[in-house]
Amino acid sequence: MLISFCVSLQWNETIELFRSNMPLRKHRSHFKSYERCFTASEAVDWLHVLLRHSQNFGPEVTRKQTVQLLKKFLKNHVIEDIKGRWGQEDFEDNRHLYRFPPSSPLKPYPKRSPHQASVIRFPDWTHEPPGTSQENIPVRPIVMNSESWYKRHSIAIGEVPACRLVYRRQLTEANVEEIWKSMTLSHLQKILDLDSLEEVLDTKLVNSKFIIHNVYSVSKQGVVILTDKSKELPHWVLSAMKCLANWPNCSDLKHPMYSGFEKDVFKTIADYYGHLKEPLLTFQLFDAFVSVLGLLQKEKIAIEAFQICCLLLPPENRRKLQLLIRMMVKICLNKEMPPLCDGLGTRTLMVQTFSRCILCSKDEVDLDELLAARLVTFLMDNHQEILQAPSSLQNSIEERVAHLRRVQIKYPGADTDATLSAPPFCRQISPEEFEYQRVCGSQEPLEKLLEEIIMDSKLSVKDKKKKLKQFQKSYPEVYQERFPTPESEALIFPEKSKPKPQLLMWALKKPFQPFQRTRSFRM
Repeated sequence: MLISFCVSLQWNETIELFRSNMPLRKHRSHFKSYERCFTASEAVDWLHVLLRHSQNFGPEVTRKQTVQLLKKFLKNHVIEDIKGRWGQEDFEDNRHLYRFPPSSPLKPYPKRSPHQASVIRFPDWTHEPPGTSQENIPVRPIVMNSESWYKRHSIAIGEVPACRLVYRRQLTEANVEEIWKSMTLSHLQKILDLDSLEEVLDTKLVNSKFIIHNVYSVSKQGVVILTDKSKELPHWVLSAMKCLANWPNCSDLKHPMYSGFEKDVFKTIADYYGHLKEPLLTFQLFDAFVSVLGLLQKEKIAIEAFQICCLLLPPENRRKLQLLIRMMVKICLNKEMPPLCDGLGTRTLMVQTFSRCILCSKDEVDLDELLAARLVTFLMDNHQEILQAPSSLQNSIEERVAHLRRVQIKYPGADTDATLSAPPFCRQISPEEFEYQRVCGSQEPLEKLLEEIIMDSKLSVKDKKKKLKQFQKSYPEVYQERFPTPESEALIFPEKSKPKPQLLMWALKKPFQPFQRTRSFRM
C-alpha cells in the first residue's frame, strides 16, 4: 500500500510538471492547422531533460526510457493524438502531433487500510507442545503474603542478603535465529519510519538463516561464500565476468583477440542475467527496496536501509549481485576498455542493460523501469558500503545474544519467590479486560496483603508500624483507600488508657513544719 502511494505520488508529480510546463504551440499537418499541441519528438526532448534533472530519477535516464514512459502516458490517456485517439495507438519518436486531453489524468492515491501499529517484538523462546494452545489461558495473578513482600523490599530498607549465581537457559540455534530476524526487521522498520513492515514486506517469508549466512559466510573481499555449489554462477559466465572486470592492456591479454571480442563477452553476460527467472532483489522485496528510494536525499540513512534489505536476500542472489555490481563498476572505471556499444556511454549501458535483472516488479508498474535505473545508479555509487553487513546492527545482535547467555547475579528477596514463575506468554487483550485484570490482578492481592499485616498478631507494634509505613510508601493508593482518614489509621493502634496516679492523703496537707513559739505582742 505504501509503495502504491509513493509510485502514484511520483506519477502524478511527473504528469503535473509535464502538463503545466510542456511548451504548446500551433502546428500544421496535412494542410491543416492545430492549436496548442506538440510533436512526439518535442515531448521526448522536454520530458527527457525533466527526468534527468529530477531527484527521483537522475541523470542516467535514457531517451529510450523516456519514450517508454510516453507510451504509458498515451496508454493511460495522459496525452492523446491530435485526432483524440489513445490507448491502442503506439507512440514513436517522430513528428506525429499530440495534445493534452481536457480531463484530468491523475491517479487517485490509494487509501491506507486501517490497522494498528505492528512493532517487531523480541521472542520469548517458549515452545508449546504440539496440539496445545495457551491463547485463552488467563494469567494467574501473583499473590504475596507479608513475608514474601518483606523479602521483596529488603534491599530498599538496607537488609541485603548474600547473592547467588543463576545460570540462564541455554539458547538453541532456533532461538539465535529468531533473535537475528526480529532485531533485523525491527531496525529496518525504525529506519524506514513505518508503523508496520506489512506495508512493504511479508515478514513471515523472511528467512533468518539467510541473514546469518550473509553476515558470517563471506570471503576476505566480503563476497558471500555458498555452501551449495550447485547454485554458483556457471563457470563460463564467471570467466566472462572476470575477463571484462580485469580487462588488461592489449599486450598483456591472454584471451583470443579479434575485433568485437569484448562486445561478444559482454553480450554473453547480459544474456545470462537477462534470462533469470526472478530479479536478483526478488519480487518479494521489490516494495521494500523501492521504499528506500524515498530516502536518497539522506544518503547515510539510505545506505543503511539498503544494507539491511540486502541482508534479507538469498545467499546465491546476494553473491550474484555482488559480483555483477563489482564488474559493472570496474568496467566503468577502466579507461582501457573499448566502447561496448555505439552511441551509448559505458555507464549508461551498464544501467540500461542490468537494471531490469536487478529490480523489477512481478506486475507491471508505471515507473518501475525508471525506479530500477535510479536504484542501480545509487547501488553502483555506494556498492562498497551497501554490500557489506551493517556493523552497528551486527554488534547489537551479538551483544544481545551474549547477554542472554551470561550468568546472572541474583539476590534472594530482591524478587518474588522462585516458585512463582512469570507468565510464559503474551497475548493482546481488550481495554476492558486489561482494566479488569489491572484491578483484580494487582489491587486485590495488595489489599489482602495489607490486611495480613494489620491482622498479624505476632508482630510487635513497632514492627507493624514499620511495615505499614513501607507499604504506604510503596502503594499509596491502596493504603489511602484502606485508611482514608487519620482516625481510621489510629484505630489499628488503640492507645491504652494510662491509670491516674492515686492521691495520697498526706499530699493534700501542707508539708510538716516544726512548732515555733511566738512571742506575744500583748503588753
